[in-house]
Amino acid sequence: MRKDVRILLVGEPKVGKTSLIMSLVSEEFPDEVPLRAEEITIPADVTPERVPTHIVDYSEAEQSDEQLYQEITKANVICIIYSVNNKKSIEKVTSHWIPLINERTDKDSRVPLILVGNKSDLVEHSSMETILPIMNQYSDIETCVECSAKNLKNISELFYYAQKAVLHPTGPLYSPEEKEMKPSCIKALTRIFKISDLDNDGILNDNELNFFQRTCFNIPLAPQALEDVKNVVRKNMSDGVKDNGLTRKGFLFLHTLFIQRGRHETTWTVLRRFGYDDDLELTQEYLFPLLKIPPDCTTELNHNAYLFLQSVFDKHDKDRDCSLSPDELKDLFKVFPYMPWGPDVNYTVCTNEQGWITYQGYLSQWTLTTYLDVQRCLEYLGYLGYSIIQEQESQAAAITITRNKRIDLQKKQTQRSVFRCNVLGARGSGKSGFLQAFLGRNLARQKRIREDHKSYYAISTTYVYGQEKYLLLHEVLPDFEFLSEADMACDVVCLVYDISNPCSFEYCTKVYKKHYMDSKTPCMIIAAKSDLHEARQYYSLSPLDFCRKHKLHPPQLFTCNTAEAPSKDIYTKLTTMAMYPHAKLRCMCSCNRCTFCICHNLLNSELVRSVKAKIYSAVLNRHMTQADLKNSTFWLRASVGATVFAVLGFAMYKALLKQR
Repeated sequence: MRKDVRILLVGEPKVGKTSLIMSLVSEEFPDEVPLRAEEITIPADVTPERVPTHIVDYSEAEQSDEQLYQEITKANVICIIYSVNNKKSIEKVTSHWIPLINERTDKDSRVPLILVGNKSDLVEHSSMETILPIMNQYSDIETCVECSAKNLKNISELFYYAQKAVLHPTGPLYSPEEKEMKPSCIKALTRIFKISDLDNDGILNDNELNFFQRTCFNIPLAPQALEDVKNVVRKNMSDGVKDNGLTRKGFLFLHTLFIQRGRHETTWTVLRRFGYDDDLELTQEYLFPLLKIPPDCTTELNHNAYLFLQSVFDKHDKDRDCSLSPDELKDLFKVFPYMPWGPDVNYTVCTNEQGWITYQGYLSQWTLTTYLDVQRCLEYLGYLGYSIIQEQESQAAAITITRNKRIDLQKKQTQRSVFRCNVLGARGSGKSGFLQAFLGRNLARQKRIREDHKSYYAISTTYVYGQEKYLLLHEVLPDFEFLSEADMACDVVCLVYDISNPCSFEYCTKVYKKHYMDSKTPCMIIAAKSDLHEARQYYSLSPLDFCRKHKLHPPQLFTCNTAEAPSKDIYTKLTTMAMYPHAKLRCMCSCNRCTFCICHNLLNSELVRSVKAKIYSAVLNRHMTQADLKNSTFWLRASVGATVFAVLGFAMYKALLKQR
């Protein structure tokens, strides 16, 4: 809604423009009337709509044409005053004032007009018979009112109608000529109906109607009032009520009725609650609420956001097959002004055998959008009506901003759920295959992917110590010299080479030395296409020797040329590395069972050293009161006991870690 309203009064001399303003302010007819009243401002707390209102007078005797044109440009609504006992002033409305105003305003954003017949106290007849044809001729005219500055008749109503014409205009909603709502209004109200139809059955039942009423007007409808509304619709159209609920046609009919009866404010209240401006476009403030993201922080959806998205999925998964068919997906996005997901999304997330996005894939795509482009995520949630359905101030309430990554590194733990892995390698090394394998597609399925549907991202879930995490794989273009540091930033790096191509590994070494050798970002070497014959790499060091030299994990063999879906173990390892970048990658205990053996780190960590010290102290204190401190066997027993307790403590720690 506008922050203020500017009303301009124009008309022929002596029709009573200034008298109307002065009668409004002083609540009595003035004895002396100046040529022009000074601009006055009515405070918000004394206006019906709680909006400051500025009233501007025009005087031909005191102002130039240029000053008039400037005031017309600034006005939100213009009242054309005529005298009901002066036919010439009525004729001037159409011959002079309306054409003049239209010349000075943009055709696509015409200012609303109100025709005001003053001096009704001087005649016994009404001027409405003369004015109604004018109203039908010009759609810019919002309404007409007869009043009297002398006996204060309809003075307050005049300025209320003027204010209402700005805050609740008829023009964007209704076409008087065709006597029906405009297409843009129908489109907006249809979106509102779909959002409010929580079970997507095409009907607003009593619960949904009450939720809608409470959301827009802060009060529920009484049971009898609900029935009265439905009865009005039943009497006027056969398909407006179905199964005792309001259909889309019935919903649109009700709003048409409100507008025809002059209750524009009812429809505008609904439209503005759902984010629309005066042009029936969703406002920038609604779609893009303020969200400040500090450097080195990422954005994720919180628990309530996932619950909301789950309800949206369930609402449109009509056949309950835990996937969205093309028709179901199209229905879901009907509340959007465009189709937000292209065919590449089907190769970014998990799909079923038919290529339809699964429930897991659907949530993964939302997670990806939130991580890469949070503003777009806010926009999408706005189209779905997140803030309305969840009763939040804005969609920003759906976003969690993670803490600075440096703090995670210092504390050696993270609360994040999404981890980014950059996948780099020479052309033809198998990067795309590595991404698609993460989504469960073997080489045979990958060959069916069209080149124009290819995606440079793949995202799905993995489990690390029982915790569900999202791993986001990003295939980085081989010409990495043109990428910025921000593009190369990630939580873990995957360097892919083709074992059958002797020139493939050298690219990985260059990337590692240039971008990641001196960073704290963990790296993994992937020996792709391991089903092929291994060729000796032309680089001076073998891949295994290179990894040993730079203290990297040995190259991991990988192939997607399998009969079944490729194994996901390697992706779990990558997620673990991203979560625990400080952990040693080389197995120090030869257990051969650790995803990445962090035993060495744990044995030397502050936690274990602290446990050792406490156990040793407890043993020492116990024996000091029971035995001679000079007895050498005491020290031997204490040492052995401390060691046993340390080993037991560490075993318990590992068990707890696995449970996590």
